[in-house]
Amino acid sequence: MTLQAPPAPWRLAIAIGITQLISWGSVYYAFSLVIGQLGQAASADRTTVVGAFSAALLVSGLCSAPVGRWIDRHGGRGLMSAGSLAAALLLVALTHVSTAWQLYAVWMGLGVVMAANLYDPAFTVLAQAFAGKHRQAITVVTVFGGLASTVFWPLTQTLVEHLGWQQALWVLAALHALVNLPVHALMLPRTASGCMSAEPPPATAHKAHEAPRTALLRDPVFYGLCLAFTGNALVFSAMAVHFISLIHSKGLTLAQAAWIGACIGPMQVLGRLLEHQFLSHWAASRVGLVAMWMLPCSLLLLSMLDTQLPGLLLFAFLYGVGNGVMTLVRGALPVELYGRSHYGAVNGALATPVQWAKAAGPVAAAWMLAGFSDVQHLLWILATVSGLSALVFGLVTRPKPAAVIPNDKPAQN
Repeated sequence: MTLQAPPAPWRLAIAIGITQLISWGSVYYAFSLVIGQLGQAASADRTTVVGAFSAALLVSGLCSAPVGRWIDRHGGRGLMSAGSLAAALLLVALTHVSTAWQLYAVWMGLGVVMAANLYDPAFTVLAQAFAGKHRQAITVVTVFGGLASTVFWPLTQTLVEHLGWQQALWVLAALHALVNLPVHALMLPRTASGCMSAEPPPATAHKAHEAPRTALLRDPVFYGLCLAFTGNALVFSAMAVHFISLIHSKGLTLAQAAWIGACIGPMQVLGRLLEHQFLSHWAASRVGLVAMWMLPCSLLLLSMLDTQLPGLLLFAFLYGVGNGVMTLVRGALPVELYGRSHYGAVNGALATPVQWAKAAGPVAAAWMLAGFSDVQHLLWILATVSGLSALVFGLVTRPKPAAVIPNDKPAQN
């Protein structure tokens, strides 16, 4: 019996993109549509139910680095296949919760699934499968992921209305079992080196080859990136939960606010396509700096607007494009700075504080909203945090003289 050759890389990228669409749509975005039903089933209030989702994000952050190291050593097939199976089982388990502790237990399990199946492990597989075109592959995958809310919010809502929330979760679980599991089990490389082509480390790479964790802990650039990415994620997560109420406070109706919010997803996809078309020849650090500054600019613009539709659409463009491009930057920058050999470990380490920020952002924003009578103050604070994050990102990724950057070979005189 002869072993089948690995699938063509671009076919692999499209297949992973489809699994990302399903994973983000069913595990991450569908939650907001069943909060009330989960609360009734578990006899818990809304705050408690939302806390379970935050707990899942915290668990995902804790697991990100170990997951990345595992894929570095063993490849993504086994882990992501197990994650798909676990997602199907846990979504079914979610239909049977009857107490708050059961709700938290299931969602903490889904936090492990997020670490095993969402962008970060997928990016690691792509970094292994592609050489110079890993950034384009990440773009393909994130275009699918960027459509997850656009596809799964109406899909899940329709399923809930016609079948009930429990049966809706069964359908979402079936997508993991019948689509994601076969794709991950049959199409992903069997080992970490299964389709990795030889590629020398980038000339600007920081030394993280022999002991990546130790080297990262000594690298000030790594800490700067963690700080910048964490601040950026904190602001985006705070806005994601409170977006409708912030727009509504400008004098728009809830329907109008929801319409502006619905523009964000397509704008994220548009940003990724524009980056691929016009900025793919730029360094990821340079693209990231532009995307980073789009967030504080969009928030300052929003703070000055009332009900002007053109201005709100410009806000949605800046906010959505910046967020969409930052996903690409987070996936591509570790390769640019550290090479591909330990991509999973580096990317997982960067993802840990980002996931924690996503969990903390909505709560922090709620505290600030409770303490301020004017939402303008919240927007100014978020703009300041995102502006400082952009400043830090620019400082740590600015070009350095080649002589001071460690290389694989001693400097020649």
